[in-house]
Amino acid sequence: MTSHDGDDLTAAARLREADEPSSPVIRFGKDRPLRLDAGVDLAPWQIAYQTYGTLNADKSNAILVCHALTGDQHVASKNPLTGKSGWWSMMVGPGRPLDTDRFLVICANVLGGCMGTTGPASTNPETGKPYALDMPLVTIRDMVRSQAMLVDELDIDTLFAVVGGSMGGMQVLQWVASYPDRLFSTAVLCAGARHSSQNIAFHEVGRQAVMADPNWCNGKYLEFDVRPSKGLAVARMAAHVTYMSDESLHRKFGRSLQNRDHVTFGFDADFQIESYLRHQGMTFVDRFDANSYLYVTRAMDYFDLAAEYGGVLAHAFQGSKTRFCIASVNSDWLFPTSESRVVVHALNAAGANVSFVEIDSPRGHDAFLLNEPELFTMIRGFLTGAAGVRGILPPALADDWEAHV
Repeated sequence: MTSHDGDDLTAAARLREADEPSSPVIRFGKDRPLRLDAGVDLAPWQIAYQTYGTLNADKSNAILVCHALTGDQHVASKNPLTGKSGWWSMMVGPGRPLDTDRFLVICANVLGGCMGTTGPASTNPETGKPYALDMPLVTIRDMVRSQAMLVDELDIDTLFAVVGGSMGGMQVLQWVASYPDRLFSTAVLCAGARHSSQNIAFHEVGRQAVMADPNWCNGKYLEFDVRPSKGLAVARMAAHVTYMSDESLHRKFGRSLQNRDHVTFGFDADFQIESYLRHQGMTFVDRFDANSYLYVTRAMDYFDLAAEYGGVLAHAFQGSKTRFCIASVNSDWLFPTSESRVVVHALNAAGANVSFVEIDSPRGHDAFLLNEPELFTMIRGFLTGAAGVRGILPPALADDWEAHV
């Protein structure tokens, strides 16, 4: 099989996942539209999801995990496109902090995504072609609305917890504002109540890289059987730099050369960091749709929770009975600790039950996805306390869990 054939198979698999995902999916007909902030109804539409564990008799042990920008529903199971383990397998599973022996863990692909929930790569029923840019723009609140309809379909009234980091953390905060009576506890990791101008700027650089690729074809590349792979790869490379810290980059790569003793005086990947970023870019294009990247980054840009409440963030949490755990990482410059403190101060002003932890880690924004024992211990402790108040079993500690962490 040639490399080109392999690329074709990957592209075909990715297209199948957009409409017929390798996970459960719930389809909503024209009689059950999703009302979007853009002012239009999306119908028909679908949402793809995964569940792990079992719902207890009184349906009080369900945890919703909200994924970050380029995540998906396969939080603790093999990704059908990459074959890799779930993106949060260290956090979700038997004996893990989100213990699937004690909780029903739910994770859905976000609206605008490309792994089975309706997005720009999905087939538009009116044309039989991919939506592309005919898909209405979506917001974080739209994503949460779709998740709430999923939870309704699963016949769950109240979630024990909603947990997420980065864009997932934005979704958690929107859940609190939109459905305050449906949440018992929440954990918000490495996130903020709005997207900063710096972060919007980084996203715009990525979007422009995608749209400048000649194969983008004004968003209709799937109709022409091409992909803006180079543009999307560059977007991913730029974004990936923001997920790390200067210290983590220096520790991992420094100025080490890539498989050579001297610089080449050319534009090949002389340095290990260059080779690493190119690899990150090219592997990303095999699993993600370019238009979806435009849509989900735009959704993050539009997020400003306080703006919905007259510019006063505390009003979004007024009267909330939810228990909150807010965590930041001291080397995260994408969502620095100051952003988390803004949320904590607003929760305090609203009289909410909130705990706050700043994780000491050199790994930057991506630390919440990596092997950080302090983070695991914090989440386990928070959920143990919340479970005691809720009257359900807390996460157990598997005999070999610490060995895996």
